[in-house]
Amino acid sequence: MKIKALIIEDEAPAREIIKHYLKDYDNIELAGECQDGFSGLKSISEIKPDLVFLDVQMPKLTGFELLEVLDEKPQIIFTTAFDQYAIRAFELNAVDYLLKPFHKERFGEALKKAVSRLSMEKTRSEEKEGKTLQLPEPQGPINRIVVRKGNSINIIPVKQIKYVEAQDDYVMIYHTTGKALKQQTMKFYDANLPKESFVRIHRSYIVKIEEINRLEPYTKDNYVAVLHSGDKLPVSRAGYKHLKEELNF
Repeated sequence: MKIKALIIEDEAPAREIIKHYLKDYDNIELAGECQDGFSGLKSISEIKPDLVFLDVQMPKLTGFELLEVLDEKPQIIFTTAFDQYAIRAFELNAVDYLLKPFHKERFGEALKKAVSRLSMEKTRSEEKEGKTLQLPEPQGPINRIVVRKGNSINIIPVKQIKYVEAQDDYVMIYHTTGKALKQQTMKFYDANLPKESFVRIHRSYIVKIEEINRLEPYTKDNYVAVLHSGDKLPVSRAGYKHLKEELNF
């Protein structure tokens, strides 16, 4: 997936370091750069970038003021020398908040998050446009899940599922060869995944019992489930009760 990026930053050295880091990413197309908020706003309207590297304190229009007047917001990675704006940035659903000077590794982490979000957005858009494969929801245990990815249709056997995570009106299905986004509810999977193999440990997680390596205390009354993969999933009080019933401990 080719990602169109725009830099809005009033400091030339900061623009140069971002451009230097971006040279290592073939999937990122730098569509332009701007030195102030006003020109940045115009460029967003004209270029329609997928991703914007945005400074906070700029002449004419701050980064936050720019976002307030946008109807359709691209993914935003803030780049700033001021740490006091971080909470405000994440309230605006920013991908990340890079505090200058930031290193190449930290930049890469932020970019990875942005690519993941954009990939998820693309999947959701394709599902809405293509009216994804609408199968009648089966009653009782299911043995496979059908998902659309791009123009292809993939079939995931239930035996390959490690765990399911709630994501708004979707679920992310983690399986042995990767992960897949599906427009279905946790309620559906709670009702239809085989009860002898899967347990709901949290309102946002259903996990295959054999994938659990151990439980670790997190707070006085809460635990995390550590999977064989190393992933750590929160366990609610109700989820802990379910695990005790399933595992007899």
